[in-house]
Amino acid sequence: MDYFTWVLTFHIMSFLSWMAMLFYLPRLFVYHQEHSDKKEFVEVVKIQEFKLYTYIGLPAMWATILSGGLMLYLKEGIFQNGGWMHAKLLVVAFLIAYSFSLEYYRKQMAQNPNYKSGKFFRFYNEIPTLLSLLIVIFVIVKPF
Repeated sequence: MDYFTWVLTFHIMSFLSWMAMLFYLPRLFVYHQEHSDKKEFVEVVKIQEFKLYTYIGLPAMWATILSGGLMLYLKEGIFQNGGWMHAKLLVVAFLIAYSFSLEYYRKQMAQNPNYKSGKFFRFYNEIPTLLSLLIVIFVIVKPF
């Protein structure tokens, strides 16, 4: 089980990096939309959005998924300890979908500067917080 501890460590670090992107990218979208009249500013934000998603968020998401899958493989009987792991994986699926939606919105804003409002992205920015809270509760408290 020594491998498991190392994989868990990598999984947590990957998850933290992925969550950093999920928390910050919608905030960049807010700045992008609320300052759309400042062309130079928007061009810099577009570069930040691209790099944050492509070079940090996407690799961290895949590292989280792969290390999580490896942990499921290494930890026999994990699905027999109640339904908390099933619930966690369902929420993770929503988090993955959310992550891909950010790339969709990024591309839409590149084509149409007025695609969504800053207010929309302020609300949208709260979704990963709620999902990550559920994941942590399912893993620590194991309510099912």
